[in-house]
Amino acid sequence: MAVAEQAQPASRAVRARQRRVREEELLVWPDLVFVEFISAVLFLGLLAILSVLVDAILLDQANPAVTPNPSKAPWYFLNLQELLLHMHPALAGVIVPTVALIALGAIPYFDTSNDYQGEWLTSPRAWPNLVVGAVVGTVGTTLLIFYDASFHVRFYEWIVNPGEDRFLPGLSEDGQPIDNPDFNAWPESLNWLKSLRSLQTEVNWPTELEAIPLGSKVLRTDLLGLPAIDLDVNFPAMVVEQIIPVGAMVGLPLLLSAAAWKVGLAQTRRDHMILQFSGFIAVYVILTIIGTFFRGEGLELVPYTIFAHH
Repeated sequence: MAVAEQAQPASRAVRARQRRVREEELLVWPDLVFVEFISAVLFLGLLAILSVLVDAILLDQANPAVTPNPSKAPWYFLNLQELLLHMHPALAGVIVPTVALIALGAIPYFDTSNDYQGEWLTSPRAWPNLVVGAVVGTVGTTLLIFYDASFHVRFYEWIVNPGEDRFLPGLSEDGQPIDNPDFNAWPESLNWLKSLRSLQTEVNWPTELEAIPLGSKVLRTDLLGLPAIDLDVNFPAMVVEQIIPVGAMVGLPLLLSAAAWKVGLAQTRRDHMILQFSGFIAVYVILTIIGTFFRGEGLELVPYTIFAHH
């Protein structure tokens, strides 16, 4: 009896619904490919028109014996070049991008809920989390960059000596870059707060911490019959270039999620992922903008275009 019931054809309503769903589908050919072809033709046509009407941005002939100042990576790597100014090169150029890609790939394994799956920002708290993540990422990244560029010191100088035009970083009154601007009003006792690097250069670290002989004291590979490792660790540099940046990159997002959970903004895994991902995109965009338009000669934090030298 059960077999007979299963063999019965679907009702007319079910068959009509299946046919209607099939008619609403879009095929790769011709629907998608045709639209992509038309878009490509329009894009190429617009590019050809612009190439005729607008002069190309060309500088002098490249000279392999002269390094341009500033020397910048392609725009899609300028965010990483910006990171290189604030932390250890291996951390900024290898470890951070690798961990970021792994973290992005792990999102579907962390957020396993099927609610609102495949839909853009339709969960109840999606938009507030997106706005908060983007604002916090933008403002926080900008403030950290300004701190490492001693903007707070410049702002202090500008308040104490309002007649001196020293608020703009590294610029004299005629707008020319200053290699070592003088700051006379900033208290010398607070020099270690000038920038992240000041924690290494302005603090009286014990001399022993600047060259800890791990190779000859801890990693005794010579006891295994292997060549001895010549490894001296500079602890102040490690604190400034590795420990503090890693702590900030890991601790600040966790603090943001904890605060959002505490106030009821992020209550589910989906909420936390939207919050963190929007913050990540904001950080990526801000680093790219700063590296592109605000790193001039010597990679000083000044407004910059490729025509700045003309």
